[in-house]
Amino acid sequence: MLVTLQEIIALADEKGFCVPAFNVYNMETVMGVAAAAEEADAPVILQVYPRLIREESGYYVSPVIVAAARAARVPICFHLDHGAAELEVHRALRWGATGIMLDGSALPFDENVALTKRAIAAAGAVGVAVEGEIGHVGTVNDEKMGELTDPQEAAEFVRRTQVCCLAVLIGNAHGHYRKPPKLDIDRVGAIREATGGLPLVLHGGSGIPDEQVRAAIAAGVRKMNVGTDVCCAFADGTAAALADPNRSVAVDLFMRQPIEAVKRLALEKIRLTGAAGMAR
Repeated sequence: MLVTLQEIIALADEKGFCVPAFNVYNMETVMGVAAAAEEADAPVILQVYPRLIREESGYYVSPVIVAAARAARVPICFHLDHGAAELEVHRALRWGATGIMLDGSALPFDENVALTKRAIAAAGAVGVAVEGEIGHVGTVNDEKMGELTDPQEAAEFVRRTQVCCLAVLIGNAHGHYRKPPKLDIDRVGAIREATGGLPLVLHGGSGIPDEQVRAAIAAGVRKMNVGTDVCCAFADGTAAALADPNRSVAVDLFMRQPIEAVKRLALEKIRLTGAAGMAR
């Protein structure tokens, strides 16, 4: 069933688990994650990176996500990930998104607030909530990490914007880590307390040690993004299919191995985040 960001986050917060949010890029990655969610009886988020929306490949992927969500027996939210401008927000909403992330974290604080509030106004007009970000979550290729999210700054941001959930920087980054990160779990609890118990979001979930993920969830993380691992699973599945001497040249048959690889990865993350069996 297709649900909104606020509905799926509220479910996670009520039951004390973390909903996994998988970046998807084509029909096959959507199929793999949706199949895993059904098998595990788990609520999940299918999200698209803004590049897909800007370059309009999202025009083709979006209907696939909506169809998969509507056909599923479990709650699925269609989310825009890291929308940096109103273009992505408006286009994603027009293409059926039921959740929006506005990422103004690289902007000065007041500009981030203003841009996020505009996104909230646009999304709110059609009943969709917004995820914001304080503390810029960069990539593993950055020369250095930005300053970790300040709990009081987060509290002020939440007070002024009324976001549904908040992405924070606690030692995480996008991409595959060169060495295991060390998350500041105490900071998660401090941000959660300062923001009045707002559900928090952990970006860069690919490669964070399992014990740290569980600790972050216990401290208040209610959504975890997984993107790089989805790409790698799909690529590995494709490589395995290419290496199979009995492979079919029919694309739908050839794609069964990549779909299954994505499904296995999604099942691992669903179990890690405690989402298995939480669809009802």
